[in-house]
Amino acid sequence: MAIFLAGLSALLYGGADFYGGLATRRSPVSAVLVLSQLVGLVLALAATALLGAAPPGISDLAWGAVAGACGAAGLAALYTALATTVMAVASPVAAVVGAVIPVALGVAAGERPGIFAWAGIAAVLPAIALLTAGSSPRAGAGSSRRAALLGAGAGIGFGLFFFAISRTAPDSGLWPLVAARVSTITLVGLFAAVSGRSLRPARDGLSALLAAGTLDMGANIAFLLASRAGMLSIAAAVAALYPGPTVLLARLVLRERLTALRIAGLVLALVGVALISAGK
Repeated sequence: MAIFLAGLSALLYGGADFYGGLATRRSPVSAVLVLSQLVGLVLALAATALLGAAPPGISDLAWGAVAGACGAAGLAALYTALATTVMAVASPVAAVVGAVIPVALGVAAGERPGIFAWAGIAAVLPAIALLTAGSSPRAGAGSSRRAALLGAGAGIGFGLFFFAISRTAPDSGLWPLVAARVSTITLVGLFAAVSGRSLRPARDGLSALLAAGTLDMGANIAFLLASRAGMLSIAAAVAALYPGPTVLLARLVLRERLTALRIAGLVLALVGVALISAGK
């Protein structure tokens, strides 16, 4: 079940990043973050009410707030990179860094994946890079360097989000995600107010913005459940395959070409997930 939920989170994260990138091409990144996170907050509150979870402890809310701050920083860096730099550099850097951090922290916390799981993790990491290889035209060294820096920043934010949200207690339900969304909206809103950034989205970007917020919250719910059902190191490695769905959506919606490297990445990703499932 943990592998299935982590795979589902990868699919949803990939879709959220695709639509978040589209929205950021039309609207300020601050507007995309605040409004998409508001959508996620409404969904999280609705799901929490539906599940009827008891009020959580302070520590669970605190971990959720920390996760929200880290996730906001990661999304801001990634959306900026997708809209202004080389996607082929930023996306795989973010995904690899975002996978390595929770895997390392999970092992440090005492998790011990089996030999097949380690082999699967080793296959997943290069698969992430292959999945976005050649996804944009050639750019100068300065643009590539900025893309790598933004991608690394996004990956650090995502990795710390994965770790922080996994520290919450199973009986806290989805309340940590509610706290995460409140934290994100508050921080980005304050930053926009201080810096004078606009929170008004473009009308032609609203549908992409709504899709990004909905899919991102669905991905967060799936990942939270995956981290509670199994090991963080394995859940994070599988969830980090989100560039795959992004690439497939770009192929179906934007008619981007599916290169041999991307096909190889998809095959390697499937092999990696199969090995992880065998050695969980």
